[in-house]
Amino acid sequence: MNLEEHYNNLYNTSIEKIKNDTYHIDTLIDSKSDNRFGITLLLRPSEAVKTNIETFLSELKAIEPNQYYYESSDIHITVMSIISCYNGFQLNQINIQDYIEVIKQSLIESPIIEIHFKGLTASPSCIMLQGFMNNSVLNDIRDNLRQNFKTSTLEQSIDKRYTIQTAHATIVRFKNKLENKNAFLKTIEAFKHHDFGTFQVEKLELVYNDWYQKEALVEKLFQFEL
Repeated sequence: MNLEEHYNNLYNTSIEKIKNDTYHIDTLIDSKSDNRFGITLLLRPSEAVKTNIETFLSELKAIEPNQYYYESSDIHITVMSIISCYNGFQLNQINIQDYIEVIKQSLIESPIIEIHFKGLTASPSCIMLQGFMNNSVLNDIRDNLRQNFKTSTLEQSIDKRYTIQTAHATIVRFKNKLENKNAFLKTIEAFKHHDFGTFQVEKLELVYNDWYQKEALVEKLFQFEL
């Protein structure tokens, strides 16, 4: 998969949809009755990279204050959505230790994983950072997870929505109609190739999470040191 090409195609298609008002507004973001939960293996950017992201988001917030902007604490890259969020899923339905064991078996010894956040991409419902990996290690771990979970008897929904191969991070979701669409898109365009920095991945987190990975609702289940 050519990541740059993939991100670029996604960007062009989605920006077109935003321009002609066929983007998707998420009506559940502020809902108190949203009961979709799941478990995810994820990684988080460094503090320095988060600061760069925050600077950019503050520019967007000034133009479009009524959209959903990810807090620094919530920004993440999904390594694998192990149980995709669904209504009513609760932790007492599974044995966490079994999941931790399968993940441990799937990790690679002394991996060196670096992620470079450079530029933006989009979907019809959100704005994302383009993440580039320095090697195939992250995807090798993903392949091991797929293999090991599929041969286990544990509840999982790996690759049900799509097969994850990227290292993107969602930073904005549309929750209202864009009021200053042109200025918003102009800023997105200005940051299309912006360098948000590089960081080394030192740990992965297994979390119980809501759809948006809001810190107040996320429970860390285990931390894997790499």
